Amino acid sequence: MQATRRSILIVLSFACVMMAGRTALYATPAKVRPPVDVKHLILEHLKDSYHWHLFSTEEKDIGIPLPVIVRSRERGWFFFLSSHLMEKEEYEGFYIAGEGRYEGKLVETDLQGQEVRPFDLSITKDVLALFFSCGLLMFLVLSLAKWYKKQEVHGKSEAVPSGLMGVMEWFIMSIHDGMIKKCVGKDYKRYAPYLLTAFFFIFLNNVLGLIPLFPGGANLTGNITITFGLAFFTLVAVNLFGNKEYWKEILWPDVPVFMKVPVPIMQIIEFFGIMTKPMALMIRLFANIFAGHIVILALTSLVFLTVAMGPVINVSMSAVSVLFSVFMLALELLVAYIQAYVFTMLSSIFIGLSRQGSHKVKTSYAVETNKK
Repeated sequence: MQATRRSILIVLSFACVMMAGRTALYATPAKVRPPVDVKHLILEHLKDSYHWHLFSTEEKDIGIPLPVIVRSRERGWFFFLSSHLMEKEEYEGFYIAGEGRYEGKLVETDLQGQEVRPFDLSITKDVLALFFSCGLLMFLVLSLAKWYKKQEVHGKSEAVPSGLMGVMEWFIMSIHDGMIKKCVGKDYKRYAPYLLTAFFFIFLNNVLGLIPLFPGGANLTGNITITFGLAFFTLVAVNLFGNKEYWKEILWPDVPVFMKVPVPIMQIIEFFGIMTKPMALMIRLFANIFAGHIVILALTSLVFLTVAMGPVINVSMSAVSVLFSVFMLALELLVAYIQAYVFTMLSSIFIGLSRQGSHKVKTSYAVETNKK
């Protein structure tokens, strides 16, 4: 009896496999679909846009139209929603370039028939995401400050916040005491507000970029203009507030004279050092976040690439895609913290090096300490 049941199960299993294989081998779609352009699909999700795409149906794309604010070189200011550009290829003489130098940007045709860029102040997807993340960061920080102020009024200055406020306090104290205070040195209080803001701004936007639902999903820290702005602020903090010893090491370093005059070899090298430090911050943050988004989107695209290979392969690769995507999302969550930490740590180190005292003072202090 048991042998008979086993035989029936084996036959049924074999039949199911053969049917699935036959379906995968001979089934043809009722309507031939164009092949999926993975490169276009990935870059479309990563680049900035004049509308916020939510999802697509068989008939149309669903998204949030954003305000377009442009000034034509010859016709003045124009204000309209980006939905007009989605419904028509051209609106009020403006259109989104499909290729060339201004691909993906709003352009117009001037009187000479040339494609030119207007002065663009539009609220794009990245700009809206920037407003949202800044507002959320301000809400979190001010809520924690308000909580502490309330505790002081009631005479409970020793109280410890719980929940989200407790997590915020832990982050602030770990970055402030464990990094900024040690890396910057005695002037750490002067730079702590900027460095803490940079850390939380980067970390918050890294996390929001991993959330596929609105208002998350924007590739803000994977946009090189954003990382350029952050690196520029660090450049200003390092060089504008650097002390005399810092500039002495750059303009007249302690090396043989022939390396400083008549050809300023060391000064040129030090100048390139000034520029390469913030460039390293900019490229490191941009490349890591951008590459992480590409990997996740490429793994997700396996679902669409294997549709034409039949249901068996498609289901198998979809399961693989989901598992690896979940793993990469967990890894990217760790990377989100690490990149914010590394950017803040290197900025703290660069600022600390620009605030160091004289080497003679350090030597005499060390000698006196050893004598004691």
